[in-house]
Amino acid sequence: MRILVLGLLSVAVAAAQQGFLQTQSGHPLYPIGMYELPKTDAELQQMAEAGFNLVHCNNRADLDRVAKAGMKGWVSLPMQVGNDPARTLRKAVDAVKDHPALAVLEGPDEIVWGFTAFSGKFRNGIYKQQNEWWLQTPLAREYTDREGTKIMGKLREGIALVRKLDGGRHPLWINEAARSDMKFIREYIDGIDITGCDIYPVNGLDNETISVVADYTRRYTSIGRGRPVWMVLQGFDWSALPEYGPRKPAYPSYEQTRLMAYASITNGAKGILYWGTYLLKPEQAAFRSSLYAMASELASLQPFLTAPEQESAKVVLTEANGRAEPDQRGVTWICRKSGKDWLIALVNEDGHAHMGVEVTGLTTLNGHELVLLYGNETAAIEHGGFVTRLRPYEVKVFATSRGWETKNLTGRDYGL
Repeated sequence: MRILVLGLLSVAVAAAQQGFLQTQSGHPLYPIGMYELPKTDAELQQMAEAGFNLVHCNNRADLDRVAKAGMKGWVSLPMQVGNDPARTLRKAVDAVKDHPALAVLEGPDEIVWGFTAFSGKFRNGIYKQQNEWWLQTPLAREYTDREGTKIMGKLREGIALVRKLDGGRHPLWINEAARSDMKFIREYIDGIDITGCDIYPVNGLDNETISVVADYTRRYTSIGRGRPVWMVLQGFDWSALPEYGPRKPAYPSYEQTRLMAYASITNGAKGILYWGTYLLKPEQAAFRSSLYAMASELASLQPFLTAPEQESAKVVLTEANGRAEPDQRGVTWICRKSGKDWLIALVNEDGHAHMGVEVTGLTTLNGHELVLLYGNETAAIEHGGFVTRLRPYEVKVFATSRGWETKNLTGRDYGL
């Protein structure tokens, strides 16, 4: 966060600089968010009990509800109106800025995507061909440069106004589409605190590559010049959105949901949120349970998710055939410590089995044994490390105690 606030706000600002929320006792809290605000308080409480701690809100009444459930809320603001002659933005900020449940102020969603690559430009007759933007035709460049000058200028004005009205109490976040244009994002990036994107790779089109979530996490870390990245992940089935064309019904399995979450985390994401659950019907309750199970798993690991990386830990792949495959992405990991406990998460980002995954740099754990959470494997630490194997797209989370497992196991078998 660029604005320094002294006194009682200093701890909150420190958490915001890392992209984290803050507990009532002042500890950092990893954001596990949901765009859907349930209609009933009972459903909201169920969401909170599952481990979600951040929900999209529209007004003070919504913030009152999430506060009652022990959660935080974020509010979207029309920052693109600029200096706000109609006072729309001023009224929106003043209405919520002092609410104790407000954690984040969000700018316009996917604003760069909306005037660049969005296919609606073709459907509305602005572009002459479907892929006009990606071909970078003179028409696409002229249109986006003209629109970008107007939109980015007003957005920067709106961001500055929100900063002034809010007094630096809350971090500012803008979510983009995964492939939104870097050049235009950079025109507003210095005014916000948190960046990131939404990515929904289970698409029912037989061209799914779940590990692109990792690529886009890294992309926004680079675009944001190191700002915290929040990843918005898949909570729906694309066939529920017919405007995007016919699709086969395809919900992420629990293992796919888990891979997307941990691939985000091991590549640096400081928050994970889910979009699209408002589209779910009662008959999709099993998929919803799988998302709640994922939230529960992450919530049980909160102290590790906000802990610094243990830089001594490294992962070395010794392949069974002596060489890497041409399309091999490899393994990403985190190694964190909380008190006397340790956690090591390994993510195989490709479709190849890795039979020699060696974790090194764990000298202080020599003689100790790690357990695979939600599994039967154990790993004895010898010579400062251990060796394990990873199936294609497998996630393994080792810890010094099985006490870090959640008791909410309902939904973990979804898609098997």
